[in-house]
Amino acid sequence: MPYVNIKITREGVTPAQKAELIKGATDLLVKVLNKNPATTVVVINEVEMEDWGIGGLPVEEYRKTLTSS
Repeated sequence: MPYVNIKITREGVTPAQKAELIKGATDLLVKVLNKNPATTVVVINEVEMEDWGIGGLPVEEYRKTLTSS
């Protein structure tokens, strides 16, 4: 039974977008690994922005470095 955990920042992702992520991850496991979609579990966790960091910086500060380059 495959288990996929998708973590995203909490930024207004819609239920439709989450459903698309669930379907896409499931379809990928079916296509690549021939897994049974009926036993494939996908969990989406939304993480507060202040709890997410990239490159040693909180994600909001990290994103500012991308736009200032």
